[in-house]
Amino acid sequence: MRKLLIVTYDICDPKRLRKVFKTMKGFGQHLQLSVFRCDLTDMERFEMIGALQRIVHRDEDQVLVIELGPSEGRKHRVESIGRPIRKERREARIF
Repeated sequence: MRKLLIVTYDICDPKRLRKVFKTMKGFGQHLQLSVFRCDLTDMERFEMIGALQRIVHRDEDQVLVIELGPSEGRKHRVESIGRPIRKERREARIF
């Protein structure tokens, strides 16, 4: 079952910040500066968290993963004031 997640981060070092951004682009849709919307299975979530743990410095940085519930069968309301949120097509990732 896929779950909708919001991932937001505060990374102190510019080099680590770029690495986190590039990593997150592989898992979700970039919404704002340090905010991503992800539609992931439990295994993909596990992979994402593992990838982030290898980059983030626990004493300096913070990543929040907020689960909004199942992707299917529930209506999620995310409202945008100003520019609308564009829905991106999901494509397979090959590592």
